[in-house]
Amino acid sequence: MSFRLLQDRVLLRRVAAEEKTAGGIIIPDTAQEKPQEGEIVAAGPGAIHANGHLVPLDVKAGDRVLFGKWSGTEVKIDGEDLLILKESDLLGVLKA
Repeated sequence: MSFRLLQDRVLLRRVAAEEKTAGGIIIPDTAQEKPQEGEIVAAGPGAIHANGHLVPLDVKAGDRVLFGKWSGTEVKIDGEDLLILKESDLLGVLKA
């Protein structure tokens, strides 16, 4: 499937959540919350400013980011569960 993001939207894959606590307790799948960390798969060209100029995004494919718990729209592309959200919904970029 061919998919192109519009404006300031990003497509990301959630990073798998930890299955154990720091104390070693295993958390069952049904009790785990969805992770709020993800890796950007693709990014749109940027937002159009009021004066008509394109403002490029601050993130790119491969960046690991944090996002709000209820942010974005869940989609399934090529059998993979992904998330589409606006750049403004991102909380920050994680440094390696």
